[in-house]
Amino acid sequence: MVQAVQGAKVVVTGAGGGIGAALARRFAAQGARVVVNDLDAARAKAVAEEIGGHALAGDASSVVDEARDVLDGRVDVWCANAGVGRDGGEPGEPLREEDWALSWDVNVMAHVRAAHALLPEWLERGSGRFVSTVSAAGLLTMIGTAPYSVTKHGAYAFAEWLSLTYRHRGVKVHAICPQGVRTDMLDASGSAGDLVLKPTAIEPEDVADALFDGIEQDRFLILPHPEVAEYYRARAADPERWLGGMNGVQRQWEATR
Repeated sequence: MVQAVQGAKVVVTGAGGGIGAALARRFAAQGARVVVNDLDAARAKAVAEEIGGHALAGDASSVVDEARDVLDGRVDVWCANAGVGRDGGEPGEPLREEDWALSWDVNVMAHVRAAHALLPEWLERGSGRFVSTVSAAGLLTMIGTAPYSVTKHGAYAFAEWLSLTYRHRGVKVHAICPQGVRTDMLDASGSAGDLVLKPTAIEPEDVADALFDGIEQDRFLILPHPEVAEYYRARAADPERWLGGMNGVQRQWEATR
């Protein structure tokens, strides 16, 4: 058992399946009381019934107050897991601004809104935990999907800012940055995902394992794929070489389309 989450009141957004459902199951197994949020009410209900939690349907941006009421006025852990993947169109193609707007709203602003609503409570009592499901794309990038890559960079930057700003006041922040995970989003990632992500894809439960290891070790950056640390160091040490390598992946992908 991870003592830090025993008896905690937890909200997991986007928890009707995939990583979110795995996180909800793990928190419940560790003795937490869990609210399962998802746009899909039926999926949220199924996971909640499985773990003895409470289902809360709706947009992740708008459920903080209702979740707090369900949890008797207190949220200890917020897992900002809901996310969308959009390709947004390539340069020279018609710009699909709605894909950019949706990606920004779900992948970044939902995190900002949740933190804005939760921080007064957490700072007053000197404790709280914000878990941001980002992506290795937020540390590196991903071919073929500009809105996802750009907004996941934003999600990572916001989590980083929260951590450096409030850690001395008792707020814990974790940024989970996996590569491919066997979820519906991976299945929808098309040929780019087939090339880059599927060969090393892991299960959602592996992501939950990595998070709980990180909670025990009090680590901000959670890397379910350890090799991402090496890629991140290489990117920082020699950006030109790294970009050249990624361009090689882009050209390889283009040759298969």
